Amino acid sequence: MQDWRWMSAANLGRGIAAADIDPVALADVYLDAIDAHEHRDRIYARVTHTRARAEAAAASARAQSGLRRGPLDGVPVSWKDLFDTAGIGTEAGTALMAGRVPDADADVLQAATAAGLVCLGKTHMSEIAFSGLGLNPIMGTPPCVNDPDAVPGGSSSGAGASVAFGLAAAAIGSDTGGSVRIPSAWNDLVGLKTSHGRLSLGGTVPLCLTFDTVGPLCRSVEDANLLLAALEGAKPSDLGKTDLAGARLMILDTIVPDDVRDSPRQAFDAAVQKLAAAGATTHHRYFAQLFDAFNVAGNLYAADSYGWWRDLVEAHPEKMFPQILERVRGGQSVSGPEYVAGWNQLRDIRKQYAAETAEFDAVIMPTAPILPPDAQRLLDDDAYYKSENLLALRNTRVANLMDVPSITLPTDTPSCGIMFNGQNGQEARLLRLCAAAETVLRA
Repeated sequence: MQDWRWMSAANLGRGIAAADIDPVALADVYLDAIDAHEHRDRIYARVTHTRARAEAAAASARAQSGLRRGPLDGVPVSWKDLFDTAGIGTEAGTALMAGRVPDADADVLQAATAAGLVCLGKTHMSEIAFSGLGLNPIMGTPPCVNDPDAVPGGSSSGAGASVAFGLAAAAIGSDTGGSVRIPSAWNDLVGLKTSHGRLSLGGTVPLCLTFDTVGPLCRSVEDANLLLAALEGAKPSDLGKTDLAGARLMILDTIVPDDVRDSPRQAFDAAVQKLAAAGATTHHRYFAQLFDAFNVAGNLYAADSYGWWRDLVEAHPEKMFPQILERVRGGQSVSGPEYVAGWNQLRDIRKQYAAETAEFDAVIMPTAPILPPDAQRLLDDDAYYKSENLLALRNTRVANLMDVPSITLPTDTPSCGIMFNGQNGQEARLLRLCAAAETVLRA
């Protein structure tokens, strides 16, 4: 039964449908593994044993009666600790919210529960979700699966670790500037960032409401497709029998290739060669307006986050990790006119970007230009923390700024992902393309 921990969510669902896997036994395998794991308390903030077993028992009864709710009914997943859980602490990785217990589940958790998914618990995260590194010295820093001394990527740090260490079949995280895709890439997983507004943010502790999105971290593109459907209460897209013949891929030559370190660069180049050998054509393009988008992004993120967090932060600033406190306080100096003008400019750039990329099936780039940094060095060296954090989120932020769906896939090199950005609202099209790419990259 230990093999269940390393199966995809889709395959676990098929095992349940075939009566080869009992959801109760499956939940117990995961719960026992979590409780016995040396990094349990670094990955999970809270484990929901009672809820998981009750939901698994209900899923088991449905399976025996032929009344399964969907392909993932009975599959256990973890939830980032910013999704409200009724009667269970939700603290968003910060001591500012210590002891906070919501009365109701977040909208996406309600949808997932209705689809039969089993909630294993809440995973650690970067404080208030405001870092791509996953370092949280106050509430807990999970390990990276490829380097126990390195950070796992954030802000959905525990989400990625829970799947990578076999402590959840999949995880649900959020992505404001790369927070699903960085931990997915650094832990050799598939991560999906959805278009803004595609999935409800109701009952989700915000970082930046104008950029926040919800998405899964998982083992396959098929899993990402099924989880997206479960989170929005819809039918999964038909991924079909796709291939890469004739696919047109744009390699973005603006900002994202700069200062990419050797391993991520070589991994990306090798992956592109595989895609080309499978029939895809690649085309280099430059989009100068991206510099303007990056220049205005700082004010937009800072003002939005500080606007929501201000009262909590200023009531007890001493409770925060200083690096996060400094980042969120950056919104103090952004004026209303600056904020409005920045959004007007970004909307115009988004229209230009959509037109420039419309002829391509996806825009591709290295998911992160760096490998997971050493956790202790990040704590000891403020300048290093700042530089690595900005680099970690640089490439992923393109999709958030342009408001397009984005998927990171593993490459042959550990902790190095390749990212595919699609068009706004076109998750199904991007998932089909990435399903074909995944087959090629895993060959």
